[in-house]
Amino acid sequence: MTKKKAHKPGSATIALNKRARHEYFIEEEFEAGLALQGWEVKSLRAGKANISDSYVLLRDGEAFLFGANITPMAVASTHVVCDPTRTRKLLLNQRELDSLYGRVNREGYTVVALSLYWKNAWCKVKIGVAKGKKQHDKRSDIKEREMAGG
Repeated sequence: MTKKKAHKPGSATIALNKRARHEYFIEEEFEAGLALQGWEVKSLRAGKANISDSYVLLRDGEAFLFGANITPMAVASTHVVCDPTRTRKLLLNQRELDSLYGRVNREGYTVVALSLYWKNAWCKVKIGVAKGKKQHDKRSDIKEREMAGG
């Protein structure tokens, strides 16, 4: 059996957070850039990223991505300390940040990472303003999916 590759050639998507759409109602989506180090870009090109446990926190007028795991390459430089779960700054316009602050300050809203992808030569993360689903909401989604498919 061949080993499944995380990153297909020609595919712009690096990583998806499928659990986010199951756990949350996504109300609004934004595209944000990432402030990355050199070894992180190399690892992302190889498709070694996981954003399933990642979330966004807003601090001091800036947005930061927490919990995203970018596995360093085995041949990474020895003089650079690689932290796979480093907090990464998100690059957003002031208008987008203000919109996020306004949404998140309301009760029950959070910001989650939905996908990580390449846009031209730049790595982008799609983030969504989300509200948590209750257990009965998840069950009704599964029921609708099964009714449509079967």
